[in-house]
Amino acid sequence: MSTTQRTAKSITMTAVATGLGMVALAACGSGSGDGSGSKDVTLVSHESFNVSKDVLAAFEKESGYKVKVLRSGDAGAAVNKAVLSKGNPQGDVLFGVDNTLLSRALDNGIFDGYEAKGLDAVPAALQLDGKEHRVTPIDTGEICVNYDKAYFEKAKLAPPQSFDDLVKPEYKDMLVTENAATSSPGLGFLLGTAAQYGDDGWQDYWSKLKDNGVKVVDSWESAYNEEFSGSAGGKKAKADRPLVVSYASSPPVEVLYSEPQPKVAPTGVSTGTCFQQTEFAGLLKGAKNEKGGKALIDFLISKKFQEDMPLQMFVNPVIEGATLPKLFTEFGAKVDDPKTMDPKKIADNREDWVKSWQSLVIK
Repeated sequence: MSTTQRTAKSITMTAVATGLGMVALAACGSGSGDGSGSKDVTLVSHESFNVSKDVLAAFEKESGYKVKVLRSGDAGAAVNKAVLSKGNPQGDVLFGVDNTLLSRALDNGIFDGYEAKGLDAVPAALQLDGKEHRVTPIDTGEICVNYDKAYFEKAKLAPPQSFDDLVKPEYKDMLVTENAATSSPGLGFLLGTAAQYGDDGWQDYWSKLKDNGVKVVDSWESAYNEEFSGSAGGKKAKADRPLVVSYASSPPVEVLYSEPQPKVAPTGVSTGTCFQQTEFAGLLKGAKNEKGGKALIDFLISKKFQEDMPLQMFVNPVIEGATLPKLFTEFGAKVDDPKTMDPKKIADNREDWVKSWQSLVIK
């Protein structure tokens, strides 16, 4: 997920500042870190990485490392920057590459293999790199269309629930989505349509979607916080699009950061438009602090981080036995049958599909 999703602050507030910016998440910890004496370990990530201060502090105290985060825009931008800096990475670990972008990262050889401690608690179905362990699954969720409940109630119109619904005339000029070339949720939505309509049908579907007034913006931040009328940020921006490509877990965010908290989430999920997303972390080839990077990956699949993660990044944990918070289970949408696609098929078709999509929708 990508959403492809998703820190509480970035979902409910106006878009966070973009661009590269190194942010020290905490300043505790002691010890030598690795053989070189380095205490710092740097995580390269998309904008939505977040962790509770006490959970991070406990890791830093136990490990002796001081964690820093280098945020690199959306997931697509983060992967592209990692590819360009191959062999001389900007950090030690990359988090946020998902199943839609995984082959790009692996084919470019930006990761070293590492079998993380605790990996046996992660279902084999999520371990998409087989025995090479160049990446470790960290979270999973669904990319889905979200809708503004108040808008549809006022219009006395049922919200769309499927891909087919989105091209109906009653939903004209309502949907905003992200650019499939620059955004992981945008790419995930494109792949969802390809899974739904097949190699020969998805382009015709997008022609209909374009004719029905779909709006495309570069990032999830722009789509959700500036264009979508159902989000807190969108309300402040006086947004006018009641449909947005986001995540099945986005509604709890709107509940958590509303004052007072409502008993019903103000946004809903069109569960027939969902595509399964899994995000990974990997040890960057040429990492200056390899030992610290391995310890950080172990931390990311630890039970403490995994159970903290849902209300920090609004995604599902990957380890078996992790407990979800009540807010997450009560207000997050349950998606029984999300669209999926074999990673090899994504690898074989992604670039061509994105180019065709750009020619069809953007140009």
